[in-house]
Amino acid sequence: MPLRTPSRAASATTVALTAGALLLSAVPAHATATPAQIATSKSTGVTYLKSLQAADGSYVTGGGLSNEWAFSALAAAGTAAADVTPGGDTGKNARLVYRNQLAAPGWPGTSPVATDYERAVLNAYAAGIDPARVGPGRNLLADLTAYWQTAEPGYYGPSANFNGTVFGLLALAGARTQAGAQRAPQPLLDASVTAVRANQHNDGGWNYSKAAGDPTALAQGSDIDMTGAAMASLCTAGVPNTDSAVVAAKNFLKGKLASSGAFNAMFGVNTDSNGWAVSGLNACGINPQGTDFTSGTGKTPVDFLISQQFKPGGGFKYLPTDTSPSAYASVDGLRAVAGAGFTATPPAPTTAGEPAWAATTDFTAGTAARLPLVVDDGTGALRVCAVTLTPTGTTTTLGDVLDAAATATPSGCVTSVTPSTGGGTVTALNGTANAGSSTWKLSLDGATATPAARAATVHLGDTVSLRYGG
Repeated sequence: MPLRTPSRAASATTVALTAGALLLSAVPAHATATPAQIATSKSTGVTYLKSLQAADGSYVTGGGLSNEWAFSALAAAGTAAADVTPGGDTGKNARLVYRNQLAAPGWPGTSPVATDYERAVLNAYAAGIDPARVGPGRNLLADLTAYWQTAEPGYYGPSANFNGTVFGLLALAGARTQAGAQRAPQPLLDASVTAVRANQHNDGGWNYSKAAGDPTALAQGSDIDMTGAAMASLCTAGVPNTDSAVVAAKNFLKGKLASSGAFNAMFGVNTDSNGWAVSGLNACGINPQGTDFTSGTGKTPVDFLISQQFKPGGGFKYLPTDTSPSAYASVDGLRAVAGAGFTATPPAPTTAGEPAWAATTDFTAGTAARLPLVVDDGTGALRVCAVTLTPTGTTTTLGDVLDAAATATPSGCVTSVTPSTGGGTVTALNGTANAGSSTWKLSLDGATATPAARAATVHLGDTVSLRYGG
């Protein structure tokens, strides 16, 4: 399932558009949507998104673009998925139903792609489901790392589909631990940051297809939607908004601002493109209602989004000329107006008995499980894979993970380890041996690194990171 808005799916032909009205130097001081207007937009937007829930409690409607993106918008607007129920039936709350769908052995179908898992990571996290601990047999982060491109480090899935890499970075950087810590090792994120930088077009933006290494592609005009997503991926991974790549992206968007506050997108002015652009600005801490994004007529991208919202229904229309709301436009519009990037930290449920997080804590003996494994020998040549193992108890060991890595996806993550048995400290991995103060260290879910002992306890859902150095 390509991560595309309806605006991008609407046509295969790029439509050349002018940059629209230029920004004027004098901007009215009252030219932004007020906090009260934003609060009303959020409240009514949530009401509309709740109306999309099916009678069985689900938001996933089948293949293709799915209403599950509503979880990111609901969380951004302060509503927990566990509190969204059909007719008040808490036994069918949206979080419970979504988790059961993700945990099902047959999900996401017979021909999954990287973006299936990226979408699920971002929305499970926003729904208050730990994406690494959906169930004993479902670790969405491991499912994603299985798409690491060994020949093109930093890319997830076929590199030609560049949006798979952008959303891979958004997922791994944005889905933090239940305690709010970064679980992915920074070198893993940095590899994708490098890939995103390499695909930035000459005009400062990005497109959904790969451009790196192709001067013709890099010279082509960029897409508003993917520019928002790509800049968000950089900032979510720790790149500051003063970085030249982010500044260039901001300037690209600034140059596409029309007098209405909308961005002139490839397929015309629309809510989805505006929503993705604003979410990119939000993720980078750039005010979408600041001077740079206030038109000469005093309109901002947030003004435009709110103008697209039906009152009192709360849904957003896709095009200004539409007469009915669009589910996708409503998700993209609400998430942006609420101030979020492409996911959001889930609010605590208010329903009695609902925990802050839904997660499976232990392995189930005899049930196959997956773990992400990142091996960093200090040279910058990362080895990344998803390791599948069948535990014999509620926990496993680093030794068992290393042994199972012989058949990991992609292959080559672990080629040799010393010692090869027992519970002792790892003294060599993939031909790199401990030497002086440089040794192999283990970190689980971003925790403080410790000597890599084969006997070290590994829990369900842990991101296993091994790094060589002082």
